[in-house]
Amino acid sequence: MRFPPSWEMNMKRALFPGSFDPLTLGHYDIIKRGVTLFDEVIVAIGVNIEKKYMFSLEERKQFIEEAFADEPKIKVVTYKGLTVEF
Repeated sequence: MRFPPSWEMNMKRALFPGSFDPLTLGHYDIIKRGVTLFDEVIVAIGVNIEKKYMFSLEERKQFIEEAFADEPKIKVVTYKGLTVEF
């Protein structure tokens, strides 16, 4: 994923990868704590073709976006492949 050129290079960002199937209270707590420490928290929903999910990728993304609708510092994205390549 390439970030838009408007993003400042000196911003403190956190990447929180996972499958979030479903989003748990533990996930929620970590994300909320991250907002207090970073300028932006990127919640990255990964896809593992070998895993059977309870919810679709679109549903998981929507759940997280709705849970943090009032928090502009949180971005929710999806990705395929290795997290290190993201």
